[in-house]
Amino acid sequence: MDKVLAMPTYGGIDLGGTKIQTIVTHGDDRSVLGQARRLTPHEGGPPAVIDAMVACMSEAAASAGTDVAHLDGIGVGVPGEVDVASGSLERAPNLPEWEHPVPLASILGERLGPGVKLGNDVSVAAQAELVLGAGRGVHSLLAVFWGTGVGGGVAFEGKLWHGRGDAGEIGHMVVKQGGARCGCGRRGCMEAYAGRRSMEGKAKRLMEEGHHTDLFEIMRERGRNTLSSGVWEHALHHKDKLAERLIERAVQALGSGVASAVNLLDVELVLVGGGLGSRFGEPMLERILAAMRPHLLKDDHPPVLRMAALGDLGGAIGAALLCE
Repeated sequence: MDKVLAMPTYGGIDLGGTKIQTIVTHGDDRSVLGQARRLTPHEGGPPAVIDAMVACMSEAAASAGTDVAHLDGIGVGVPGEVDVASGSLERAPNLPEWEHPVPLASILGERLGPGVKLGNDVSVAAQAELVLGAGRGVHSLLAVFWGTGVGGGVAFEGKLWHGRGDAGEIGHMVVKQGGARCGCGRRGCMEAYAGRRSMEGKAKRLMEEGHHTDLFEIMRERGRNTLSSGVWEHALHHKDKLAERLIERAVQALGSGVASAVNLLDVELVLVGGGLGSRFGEPMLERILAAMRPHLLKDDHPPVLRMAALGDLGGAIGAALLCE
């Protein structure tokens, strides 16, 4: 089965709250030789998630015609608090029961074979856009990844700005003091209004209060156990009133939060990606910009808004770049 590959070949794992995306890539253009995708387990804690990651990475290697043990390295983009030095992932509120540190890099290395490097999922996706995607050649940008949560990355002069280690957490900018409870435990964060998981919780509570929606019926019909981006898209297509209301609520939160970040940083480009961002595409950019304008100090000179170019594979490609 194993192909002989002349160039170093790397694996990339993008671990999200909804899905796990894996790839095998090599070459200067980081061409994707194989890929696989699985739903992220929503019960069973870290052991179930790790099992799914191992299976998904092995499947991507097989689709590339090689064995996972023969890769030259594997990079992993993860949501939550990452200790790069120890390769551990701590608090990850969008993953099941992941509250305490787990030495993820060493566990995956033992089970898969190659050395494993960990990075923040949003940071690695932003790095991929800088190197290969829509951020190439741009002096300054803000990347906003709208998915299960809302993550961000900031770059100046072509390099990501990490601050003391946690720069770019735009999802936890406060858009309403004393507002909705966020998964981080605080109130009023952008993610509490725009994160897919928070939106699902709000939809469930409203339905239990008697509001009509087909969101959960669509979820069951599509064989999903969460309100995935595809479920939201389908509901909007069929003009589900509650879905429209919650998406507009999310857009307004994104608009005010992103505009505040732009007022502070004055970046030339805002990139929008993530599961929901990529699913809704260009039309959503117009809605986000309209929601930004009332809050922009220079509303007549907004930054350029652009879709992330690497789509669903951006996070996994960025993870693979950790190995280079």
